[in-house]
Amino acid sequence: MLTTKPKTKKKAGNRASGLTAAQRNRLPARDFAFARERKEPITDARHVRNAISRFDQVDNVTDKERDRAWRKIVRAAKKFHVELGESDWREFVDGAKTKRR
Repeated sequence: MLTTKPKTKKKAGNRASGLTAAQRNRLPARDFAFARERKEPITDARHVRNAISRFDQVDNVTDKERDRAWRKIVRAAKKFHVELGESDWREFVDGAKTKRR
């Protein structure tokens, strides 16, 4: 007897990023690491890990904005039980993209 995995319906809006454009647009600025740019949502553990890995890819932000974003990521990481390997964003960002042009 062959057993097959039951097919599950995908939820509407279930995308690789986890958020549809409409869902992302409805998020308040406080739910983003970089609030002004609305970059890197930090709404759950998966998004916190993603924000950490993409932290250095956010362009046109100052060091002060990065400091603020890092503090938000650290708080979200604690909330969602995500372990951080770094204590400061400067430990893994080379500085090439930190200055606003």
